[in-house]
Amino acid sequence: MQGLMMNYPLTLQHAFNRATRLFYRKEVVTQTEDGLHRYTYADWGKRTMQLANALKEAGVAQGDRVATFAWNTYRHLELYFAIPCYGAVLHTLNIRLFPEQLVYIVNDAEDRLIFVDGDLVPVLEQIADRLPTVKLYVVMGQPPYQPQKLHPVVDYEDFIATQPTTYTWPELDENTAAAMCYTSGTTGNPKGVVYSHRSIFLHSMGVGLADGPGLCEQDRVLPVVPMFHANAWGFPHAGVMMGSSIVMPGRFLDPLRIAQLMEKEHVTLAAGVPTIWIGLLNVLEKEQFDFSSLRAIVSGGSAVPQSLIEGLARKNITIIHAWGMTETSPLASIARLRSYQRDLPAEEQFRTRAKQGTVVPGVDFRVVNIESGDEVPWDGQTFGELQVRGPWVARAYYKDAASGEKFVDGWLRTGDVAVVDADGMIQLVDRTKDLVKSGGEWISSVELENLIMGHPKVLEACVVGVPHPKWSERPLACVVPKPEFAGQVSAEEILEFLRPKVAKWWLPDEVIFVEAIPKTSVGKFDKKVLRAQYESRLASQS
Repeated sequence: MQGLMMNYPLTLQHAFNRATRLFYRKEVVTQTEDGLHRYTYADWGKRTMQLANALKEAGVAQGDRVATFAWNTYRHLELYFAIPCYGAVLHTLNIRLFPEQLVYIVNDAEDRLIFVDGDLVPVLEQIADRLPTVKLYVVMGQPPYQPQKLHPVVDYEDFIATQPTTYTWPELDENTAAAMCYTSGTTGNPKGVVYSHRSIFLHSMGVGLADGPGLCEQDRVLPVVPMFHANAWGFPHAGVMMGSSIVMPGRFLDPLRIAQLMEKEHVTLAAGVPTIWIGLLNVLEKEQFDFSSLRAIVSGGSAVPQSLIEGLARKNITIIHAWGMTETSPLASIARLRSYQRDLPAEEQFRTRAKQGTVVPGVDFRVVNIESGDEVPWDGQTFGELQVRGPWVARAYYKDAASGEKFVDGWLRTGDVAVVDADGMIQLVDRTKDLVKSGGEWISSVELENLIMGHPKVLEACVVGVPHPKWSERPLACVVPKPEFAGQVSAEEILEFLRPKVAKWWLPDEVIFVEAIPKTSVGKFDKKVLRAQYESRLASQS
């Protein structure tokens, strides 16, 4: 017997219509060079439909890929909905990739148009002659000079100015591609992940769950996480669906500007990678801000150090640790205390909140032995690879015949090494490629980093495994002191701090002090750069 429910298409058109009809007075605010740009969902909706009309006039067909090369702004939010609601595919390009990677991605996706922020025009000018599929460049805002190599090129405001402010959306199948994003390609070429309308719709509902980030109409949400990275973790889509006001940082991402924006706009929920919030905490140690509106910060992309959770708690700020990947849209798990954990001692609560937590409804997981493939016991100690599945988890990569290595029996192999406790709460111990194998035993670089960042004089720390003639690999720690302690902390002081906390053989063989840790295009520590830099260090000293 079948159910008798309506087969209602789960598309982004529903979210758009809902926002413009029910929440037309809510705001979209963007930090610009000239101050704050603000308008309502009513204005946003009209401009989004003007954009849809312009796409039609430009000859964009359903299924065409239309790329963006842009910061988090109101125009980018217009593109986030006009393109997929029209029936084309929004392709967000990572503005921090190397030129060779950009050329590969644009040509692999066969992008038809590229919308580019004015200040980013010089980056595209370097590669424009190698992008044969691109038929039009649309520049958003004032470029530093008149584009010479982008042909043909048009200003965004001119592109939409004469278009009608209404548009009749086509009927779309919910499985139609809505957006695509390429993985950051730390090994080999970046791989395309294609999101359907259905997957984004369901993921947006997940972002609104009380046991997820809990995004709702009451919120003024600040996505610091870039819109070119895994859909800004779904906050733009979910924000529109829920009727939240959205605050955009533009290109102004330094911690002081973020703090000023959060205070001025009474932000209630913010989202970004840990390095942003480490910087914010450093600012808050020196200056006072009124964050009384802020109910939480959602952070992920890399492990949130327990010391950061504790440091922000001292400022009455709650940071919620979430986990996901480009392939999971990305929300997959979130670390919220269970009802029965609220009476635990503070230290234990902080330890629990530093885990990746509980998978959100809609996501299944398992942790399997890397060699045998059997599920590991939920004892909080046995390592295994985390695998996930669900309606907003990718099942294959775009045009990639080799997807089979990553997708097995309906599961996504995440490449993350995890342990699971008796309650089913997940804790990542490392990426499979970042575990340090020393004398046949595994050492978690992430755990060492988090412990070192608990030292009161340390701002950031990154641990990598480097070759060793006797032990195969040994951990090496790169440490950035807080500015006020530069030159005032020693390697021995760091090791003394670690000794009571880890087994003796986990202690790094060397602690190196650096001015900054190299970051990937999405703000994570770039361990491959450090490994290359120091790979012969311990061998040469032995």
